[in-house]
Amino acid sequence: MKITRRNFLKVCGGTAAACGLSNLGIPNMAQALEKALAGNPPVIWLQGSGCTGCSVSLLNSVEPDIATVLLKIISLKFHPTVMAAQGEPALDKMYKVAEDYAGKFYLVVEGSIPTKERGRFCIVGERQGHEITMLDATIEIGKKAAATLAFGTCASFGGIPAAKPNPTGAKPVTAIFEENGIKTPVVNVPGCPPHPDWMVGTIAYALTKGLPPVDEYKRPLLFFGSTIHDNCPYLKYYEEGKFARSYGEEGCRLKLGCKGLETYADCWQRQWNNKVNWCVRNAICIGCVQPNFWDEMAPLYEQTTG
Repeated sequence: MKITRRNFLKVCGGTAAACGLSNLGIPNMAQALEKALAGNPPVIWLQGSGCTGCSVSLLNSVEPDIATVLLKIISLKFHPTVMAAQGEPALDKMYKVAEDYAGKFYLVVEGSIPTKERGRFCIVGERQGHEITMLDATIEIGKKAAATLAFGTCASFGGIPAAKPNPTGAKPVTAIFEENGIKTPVVNVPGCPPHPDWMVGTIAYALTKGLPPVDEYKRPLLFFGSTIHDNCPYLKYYEEGKFARSYGEEGCRLKLGCKGLETYADCWQRQWNNKVNWCVRNAICIGCVQPNFWDEMAPLYEQTTG
């Protein structure tokens, strides 16, 4: 990133923070978004049961960088990890934004939502003498949003927090909305963590064209429309029936536990860390964008599919 943490917090000032945008192959994307999004659409970002990896991934966006997005494109009014404000004043600001911009702001949810013990396994703050659970916040803020973007496999499908035996009763955003009669549309952007482009591309599409076309699991077809397997550099070995039995051996990696056969994502094209590498180049696909991750994909390094 081209901005230090110190300068970042100075710019944040109060409760403002920022999302990032990554290169989607669209010429002058930053300039186009800046022009299209005059007025900086408000975004509220909630974090539930998770590892914060989605935020870390997003903040490592490359083009445009975080400073450009912070100052010119998105107005992220609440983000527990990167905002300068904290405590009750921050929560008051979040609820005020939701009220003032009802039906016009976007809610981003990172992490799953615990439901057992009335949601008390995940407390996001305290307001007016009462604890606010992630469950409370997701319901109250979610029903006022124009749309909700579930970032990461935890928010999209439950992920690792919802894996058996799921002691906290963790659930994805869609389940919480369905159980509470919330009609706000949801777009799932899974991944453990998601690629920055997937998150940013979904935001950009939603703000400039409306919600993107999605598959049966509410994932944007723009990023989750084809399997890893169909685009795998080892596909020819699969077709020849040649399977590697150890790393370094030539062959398809199905027998080593690769889940690419049933995993829908464009990691092969987008790659990671500014296109330095991706999972299958050195290891295997673990299926982290799929609804059945973690339970049905583990053990990761044994064949469980195909």
